[in-house]
Amino acid sequence: MLPYWRLSAYYFFYFAFVGAFSPYFALYLQAISLTATEIALLMSLMQLMRIVAPTMWGWLAERLGMRVMIVRLSALMSLLGFSGFFLSIQFGGLFAAMALMAFFWSAALPLIEGLTFSHLGAEGHRYGSIRVWGSVGFIVAVLALGQVLDRVPVEAVLWVTATILAGILACSFTIPESVPVHLERAPLSLRETLRRREVKALLGACFLMSAAHGGLYVFYSIYLVDKAWDKALVGWMWALGVIAEIIVFMLMPRIMRRFDLRSILVFSFACAVLRFVLIGWGADSLTVLLFAQVLHGATFGAYHAAAIAMVNLWFPGRLQSRGQALYGSLSFGAGGMLGGLLSGYTWETIGPEWTFTLGSVFALLGLVWLIRGWPPSASVQNAN
Repeated sequence: MLPYWRLSAYYFFYFAFVGAFSPYFALYLQAISLTATEIALLMSLMQLMRIVAPTMWGWLAERLGMRVMIVRLSALMSLLGFSGFFLSIQFGGLFAAMALMAFFWSAALPLIEGLTFSHLGAEGHRYGSIRVWGSVGFIVAVLALGQVLDRVPVEAVLWVTATILAGILACSFTIPESVPVHLERAPLSLRETLRRREVKALLGACFLMSAAHGGLYVFYSIYLVDKAWDKALVGWMWALGVIAEIIVFMLMPRIMRRFDLRSILVFSFACAVLRFVLIGWGADSLTVLLFAQVLHGATFGAYHAAAIAMVNLWFPGRLQSRGQALYGSLSFGAGGMLGGLLSGYTWETIGPEWTFTLGSVFALLGLVWLIRGWPPSASVQNAN
């Protein structure tokens, strides 16, 4: 039977961590007097480890057939690594703690995604109904912590985040390994699959989409606070984006029946081009900020659901774990690291407005690559 609630609980806590860490940890780093460049370097370690760790852990899981054990090890070591933030506020100590936490934390998601699809089997269209609990966890964390931080010192971020990591560890021990199935040999090798023009276009565009979001994930909260918006509103802004994401996840089975995955991705990239310009130049207007956050439903929700579905189709059988790891490494890893590091430099040189505009440029380049490299004739219609 499908372990629906156990998988959903893991996603809930996993993305609750993201909801506590991504919007507010940069505020903590700012409060202990780190520079924008140092903040960008530390936050980009999460993306750097997504380049290295998922591929290594995916290969190990494939060789040993022990995905759940690696997920549990990842949860334990992530919590131990995060504990280092309680011990030092010096850049060197913070760097070591972040590197250890990020290396193990980034191992889990591709394995959980693969486990989820293995448990779903022929019911892959139900992925969104499980993944949506991750979005719920994000909203609960980002709203609750936003309210808390208007009343208590920003150091509360450490205690809340550590508690959530403990929740991830507890949930990891409830998830069962998927029933062993015979993984058929894929019709193409990994190298042959990566040579396909449309595969290169998808992975390249995903790299650029994550680069486009780099400045958002590092500096969005700092930007809004600098614009005199309070921390509770910052929490609501993050939550609104994820509420839009939840709605999209719930509607994805219908959307995928009406539109092919290529069209969904093209629309998502076009929305990203618009979104980051609006954030950069319209942050003084609550109406503009609200509309820009609603677009998160397309720029992450529809984008991620369509991209991961394509990876699942193009990397079948024995290639599944490596395909998911490659997608995570190139997009959230390499792309996110480039966007985060570059935003740390541009924030202090050309300013926040142009930093977010650069995000639109990345999204536009991804859109062009997607359209030119993946012709409609190569599009794969979702059969679910």
